[in-house]
Amino acid sequence: MPAASTRRAGARPQRRPRAPETSLYEAVKAHLEALGYEAKGEVCGCDIVALRPGEPPFLVITELKMSFTLELLLQGVDRLAAADEVWLAIRASRRGRDRDRRVHKLCRLLGFGLLAVDAGGRNVEVLAEPTAYRPRPNPRRRALLLREHRNRKGDPNPGGTARGPIMTAYRQQALTCAEALREGPAPVKQLRAAAPDAARILQRNVYGWFERAERGVYRLTAIGMEALRSA
Repeated sequence: MPAASTRRAGARPQRRPRAPETSLYEAVKAHLEALGYEAKGEVCGCDIVALRPGEPPFLVITELKMSFTLELLLQGVDRLAAADEVWLAIRASRRGRDRDRRVHKLCRLLGFGLLAVDAGGRNVEVLAEPTAYRPRPNPRRRALLLREHRNRKGDPNPGGTARGPIMTAYRQQALTCAEALREGPAPVKQLRAAAPDAARILQRNVYGWFERAERGVYRLTAIGMEALRSA
């Protein structure tokens, strides 16, 4: 006879209790002391306050959380007015937000340092320094945004759309070309009046809507006709 199960039928397996934030404390305290600070826990509502002697004194506040959360960020923002530096310390993970480079950039933008404490509560990894940071300008991306905004007709896409095709300026011009070819083949020159990028759109044929009838003349495919019906 099989041994009886010690778990009641239908009972949910018990979850392991989550480690408290105090499990991060000793490692972060040791890290700060190695940098020359005197660190103390729970000072006036702050998880760790560290002081480097001098005139004037250099004051560092560190907030502890088991994961990177909005609440942690808000605590950090609140501490900025009182501290010379603010650090956020969280439990290290393999694929959590502490591994997300966007989180590192966010911390640097806000002026926070970010620390990750390993599962053993011994080692501390510095993920971001609390130094002033501004992303390197990306002229190409900026130009793309400006061009798309200027060339797009109207506002065809509700913000936050996650599914379905986005009506881009390119697609709008492609539909304009398709509409002009609905009645039959036409030369590229004729289409440019309504769609300035007609030549590029017809030649690239990204959607498979067009085909060349003869030199400089294009016509609509069956796929193009279907796209017009569903547009």
